[in-house]
Amino acid sequence: MERMANITRDTKETQISLELNIDGEGNASIDTGIGFFNHMLSAFTKHGLFDMNCKCDGDIDVDGHHTVEDTGIVLGEAIRQALGDKDGIRRFGSFTLPMDDALVLCAIDLSGRPYLGFDYKFDVPMIGGLDTQLIKEFFLAVSYGAMMNIHIKVLSGDNGHHIAEAMFKAFAKALDEATMIDSRIKGVQSTKGVL
Repeated sequence: MERMANITRDTKETQISLELNIDGEGNASIDTGIGFFNHMLSAFTKHGLFDMNCKCDGDIDVDGHHTVEDTGIVLGEAIRQALGDKDGIRRFGSFTLPMDDALVLCAIDLSGRPYLGFDYKFDVPMIGGLDTQLIKEFFLAVSYGAMMNIHIKVLSGDNGHHIAEAMFKAFAKALDEATMIDSRIKGVQSTKGVL
């Protein structure tokens, strides 16, 4: 069974095309117009072992908000589409990721219900060309697009770059775990019988 999705979004603010393969090898072609955001999405694909092509033409002459938020929406929709009825998946995933001074936990539930728990406020306004306020907005958009719970906790860290990168990598590892097929699971992993 191929777990792939191809999503496009075309608005007056952004034009996005995104292809996602859940069962990939970590290959990425990312162009959002924001260098550090490209770096984060590439880290997500590499460490989650997803394949993703993403092209976004956004109004970054205004700022990066629409580009980052809309890319999150589209990525979330792609995750939801690629997983289909979610038969056989583990559903839950968590990972605590160290990156130098940073230690970040991410836990997710592919529950069909959106929620973001995000307990960190960056003490720098920008990392490269990315407004740090938009990192939370990205994960919020993913949670709603994918209809999933995401909890991110920064356990320690000083360097904003390391903390942000640890967030994206921990999310990737948690999502990889949650999307794994477990042969013991028949149907969906829910007493309701639906996710």
